[in-house]
Amino acid sequence: SLFARNPIVHKNFVRNHLTGGIPGENLPFKFDNRFALTLKFIIFFSSGMWAPFLVVTYQLLK
Repeated sequence: SLFARNPIVHKNFVRNHLTGGIPGENLPFKFDNRFALTLKFIIFFSSGMWAPFLVVTYQLLK
């Protein structure tokens, strides 16, 4: 395989690989402040519900 033939790639993978073991370590965001995280989740997941209404409103006002 490509990784077995190239020792530099293998060394970088081993050096930068996360071992895990800590819950939430692999998430792309921090959840230290639970209130802010809840607010961000509400905005993110409800934006899918708002989008069609905003598009229709924009088209009707245009």
